[in-house]
Amino acid sequence: MKKEVDARGFACPKPVIMTKKALDEIETGVITTIVDNEVAMKNVSKLAKSSNCEYDTEKVSEDEFRIYITKGDAKEIEDNDDNNKLKDMTIVFGSDKLGKGSDELGKILMKGYIYTLTEAEPYPSKLLFLNSGVKLTTEGSEVIDDLKKLENSGVEILSCGTCLDFYNIKDKLKVGEVTNMYTIVENMKNAENTIVL
Repeated sequence: MKKEVDARGFACPKPVIMTKKALDEIETGVITTIVDNEVAMKNVSKLAKSSNCEYDTEKVSEDEFRIYITKGDAKEIEDNDDNNKLKDMTIVFGSDKLGKGSDELGKILMKGYIYTLTEAEPYPSKLLFLNSGVKLTTEGSEVIDDLKKLENSGVEILSCGTCLDFYNIKDKLKVGEVTNMYTIVENMKNAENTIVL
């Protein structure tokens, strides 16, 4: 079965949601999603990957991108090296400080927490950054090197695009990728364990 999802003109996470609905409606087949920006293309591609589907992308023009998603005979992609290092756990950072009380102490504790994550295997599979937590993944953060170490070991690091825009720091992202609320909710919902700080 072949289906086409025309998601041009829609802001994320709508293209992802539209594609997810189309995938849920078929057992096997190919979904072609058309979007008008690269961010949407990447987000739909992440959905395909997380759904264990094979996919290809094509840039047709400056304002047309196509994602071809095959459901049914998709081969699961596994990195055996990372599987031994990662645990199916998502940690959500809702602030750039850990705990309530002194902001100064909160920053020290957060720095120590993230450093300790790098020293304790297995690592969590995903780190999600929301609200002021996105400041930890951007220029000026004291934990960039630790987060890069985790990312290089296979940990997925995702920062909320709306939050980066709110603080006007999207162009200062230094580690990980920009994501949307749909992906955040799916990751929190599907993880074996979710810790919200």
